[in-house]
Amino acid sequence: MKSVWVRVVPWDKQKAISSLESGVDALIVPEGFSAKVKELGIIKTVASDGDIKLGEEVVEFEIKNKQDEEKALKLSRSKMLILRMKDWTIIPLENLIAQTEGLMVEVDSAAEARTAVQALEKGVDGVVLDTSDANEIRKVVQVVKGSSGEVGLGVVRIVKTDPLGMGDRVCIDTCTNMRSGEGILVGNTSDAMFLVHSESIENPYVEPRPFRVNAGAVHAYTLVPGGKTKYLSELRAGSEALVVNGKGETQIVVVGRIKVERRPLMLVEGEFAEGKRVSLVLQNADTIRLVGKDGEAISVVDLKKDSEVMGYSAEGGRHFGIKVDETIVEK
Repeated sequence: MKSVWVRVVPWDKQKAISSLESGVDALIVPEGFSAKVKELGIIKTVASDGDIKLGEEVVEFEIKNKQDEEKALKLSRSKMLILRMKDWTIIPLENLIAQTEGLMVEVDSAAEARTAVQALEKGVDGVVLDTSDANEIRKVVQVVKGSSGEVGLGVVRIVKTDPLGMGDRVCIDTCTNMRSGEGILVGNTSDAMFLVHSESIENPYVEPRPFRVNAGAVHAYTLVPGGKTKYLSELRAGSEALVVNGKGETQIVVVGRIKVERRPLMLVEGEFAEGKRVSLVLQNADTIRLVGKDGEAISVVDLKKDSEVMGYSAEGGRHFGIKVDETIVEK
């Protein structure tokens, strides 16, 4: 799959957050800032001291003339290249794509990204984007990956589970069959969610319903395309939902039906490595599952203290489902 990297030099926390929420693959950051990125989510960094070593594994190179093309071709045999095109003509890029691999190209728009990844049908291996426009970042991810991209997931350690009383819970029936390891992100708060597994697992009581996620109580949030959230109670037939697997890979699906029924509930609470809490009210039944650290489904009735499952964490609050930079406390 082709990659999207975002340049966050100089360091810009908000740009980093927007990039994480858009599902980019890596952030180019100044030396010494990789740790700050890891505080925000699970994503690779590109820097002299990053996960991908800038100057050692990957080199930035500007193409100004034919001689530069020849130098870039030789360099690409041992390094990955981030190419800057002086006047952004497509010919030098096509010449290099035809002869080598491991090419990234710097772009500043979704239109340029589309040209780069479609050149000679093969395209470059990825693009590097330098913009503070969150909408443009999302557009580039969609153009390059041909889907809704990826979200950064983290491991959640279960702290406790408690049975509750009766309440209204929501099943999301999609127009797409999900596979093992796939589900939908849902949480009591907009900034922390569990990955709730689809009903694609065989069990002795009912036939599998791989199109369904028994998602949680009506008040809960779910992450939807475009980095937005919705209450489960707001979803309708024709709404878009976001299916996610244990690696954070996503696909946009259409909701075919929302099914709300009164059922016994339970509270599941967990904690990310950095100490952030996440919780969700789910139906209390063994057919309700989360996605474990290993990508396998784990029933909520089998959760124990310190069980590890996958979750999603984001900074900031939401206003009508859109991320806002203001103080919002949800408990």
